Amino acid sequence: MNAIFTDVSFQNMTDVANRYGISVNAVTDLTYNLMASNGSMAQFNIPELGGGGQWMQGGMTMVGDMFNYQLKATVDGLCIELSNLIHQGAIQYKPLPKPKSHNQNGFQNGVSGNWWGDLGFPNSTGSQNNTSYAIFNNIRRLAIQQNGKVTVFDTLDNQIGGVGQQQGGNYSVSFTSQYGNVDLNTLPIVSGGLEVSKPVQEQQDVDNAINNQQQSAFVEPAITPAQTEVNNTAFEEDIFVKIEKLAALKDKSILSVEEFENKKAELLSRL
Repeated sequence: MNAIFTDVSFQNMTDVANRYGISVNAVTDLTYNLMASNGSMAQFNIPELGGGGQWMQGGMTMVGDMFNYQLKATVDGLCIELSNLIHQGAIQYKPLPKPKSHNQNGFQNGVSGNWWGDLGFPNSTGSQNNTSYAIFNNIRRLAIQQNGKVTVFDTLDNQIGGVGQQQGGNYSVSFTSQYGNVDLNTLPIVSGGLEVSKPVQEQQDVDNAINNQQQSAFVEPAITPAQTEVNNTAFEEDIFVKIEKLAALKDKSILSVEEFENKKAELLSRL
């Protein structure tokens, strides 16, 4: 089968490949890129899909041949199906082997496993100031090793994508997600901590309070010049994507030339 994905996951990917008439290797490469963002986006370079391209959840699809609408539709359909399977848990990495037990001399018997145990393949790992971390966005876990002790957190709906140094606090590293800085004190501890697991209803109340706090804290974030430039670039790309779609409608005689030119001028005036 496959050395990275579970047998069931690989079968699901094979089914998708057969439906679209694409090789399993191409679908496997595309899935690997999607897994890095938990199914929300992918940057790829796959010859069968036109070489370099990008897909983002919500409608943005870019391929090397920008006017090849059939190829765009194929890439978009593939990514949507694979993204849904990832979110449903139908595509997962194989778990890593559990660490071997220690013998009486303190050495591990056989080949040792990774320090985070059987959580699987992390999205990213690293080490700063004697603190190691492993991020598992696809299963909502964050493992931190400090002073020989491993603590595993439930990251809730945080998609952790940034790591930095931190002065003070329990750990010397800090993390950021789509909400901003991640406060580890608000994350439930799955293993390795001293906290006692809360009842399900109480945990749900805590999760709701955290989400409300995060939403209110980031309603009006400060906009930096760099963020403004990124937003402008995305806005411009969206304008050109809309013009491409209008051109396709014109080519199919759904829009007249006059209607196309009017809409095109209206969109370009927004730049």
